[in-house]
Amino acid sequence: MDLNQISQFNFPTIIRFGAGAIKELAPYLKKNQLSKPFIVTDPVIAELAFFKAIVNDLKNTGISVEVFSNIHKNPVKSDVYNGTQHWDLTNRDSLIGIGGGAALDVARAIVLQINHRDDLFKYDDLIGGDVYVTNDVPHFITIPTTAGTGSEVGRSAIIADDITHQKKILFSPKLLAKIVFADPQLTMELPAFVTAATGMDALTHNMEAFLAKNYHPICDGIALEGMRLIAGSLEKAVKNPDVQSRADMLLASMMGAIAFQKGLGVVHSLAHPLSSLLDTHHGLANAVNIPYGMRFNIGGSEDKFHRMAQTFNLKELSGEAVVKYLFDLNTKIGIPHKLRDIHVKEEHLETLSDLAFADFAHPNNPKPVTREDFRMLYAEAL
Repeated sequence: MDLNQISQFNFPTIIRFGAGAIKELAPYLKKNQLSKPFIVTDPVIAELAFFKAIVNDLKNTGISVEVFSNIHKNPVKSDVYNGTQHWDLTNRDSLIGIGGGAALDVARAIVLQINHRDDLFKYDDLIGGDVYVTNDVPHFITIPTTAGTGSEVGRSAIIADDITHQKKILFSPKLLAKIVFADPQLTMELPAFVTAATGMDALTHNMEAFLAKNYHPICDGIALEGMRLIAGSLEKAVKNPDVQSRADMLLASMMGAIAFQKGLGVVHSLAHPLSSLLDTHHGLANAVNIPYGMRFNIGGSEDKFHRMAQTFNLKELSGEAVVKYLFDLNTKIGIPHKLRDIHVKEEHLETLSDLAFADFAHPNNPKPVTREDFRMLYAEAL
């Protein structure tokens, strides 16, 4: 396809996709009579040239911009409260999330908190908190700058407790963006390591969604196509990126986020505690753990591993071949094979195992995961 031709998808959010899609942001705001957007991003992106160009483009069309970027790389509750306080002080009419998973999660949680002022974790989906999301929310726009979480098309935000480090999931269809501007050119400047880690995050989403025990054949089909796109583009996007490889990764990332409404699994439950306890990049945590979590899942899911092996175009159509493929892919894109290489120590394993067992992702794993299983998997990966 011609990537310079902007395409539109509705799934169900409107997605404006293609090189240069970001140029449609200012006209969209004008058309919808939105003149005072509140932009949420992270402190790194806030200093980059492309972000400053977006802000200047808006200002040059007479739009008043307020930027909030004081967030952690693994978002915590206080980030959301600080952002909401900033919103209250600046008289805004819309909210734009620009960035990767951290920025978009904080943006979405602020969107929730603005007109829902009870304790943020009252709205935790795991305790039925979604029923309290009853009020309107501000006009919400998302703009991804990484190809990993796919948060731009999501309707949930994952936020950790500042004290306990346990991650909570805030969920409601109300939290879907009104529109997504998905421009692969915004991901062209991503460093190789970030491209690799976020790309493996997208792959984890697609693979875990495909294996998740819930019945959702539509998500299964999307997940397989997401895997195919990643298999054909991730290494190039890391080592020698062009607009096509970046576009394929951006699409695959959104596919993973759409597919994982079906559920996630053991790999995410291994990864989440690394982020909340040790501040490990979420994509990197998934990347190191995915071969071990997938090997754990082979028994009972042999047919699905056969289909994934076909999607990856492997000669041997087996679960072990898929696991080897994942190790080999990590090697090619510079991801270490062991947790010790990302600063995990033996002394961390008990706490990590407790947090993993308490995590929300593994109940959808295709087979049950005990606390002892988590301890064994961490030890194997260490």
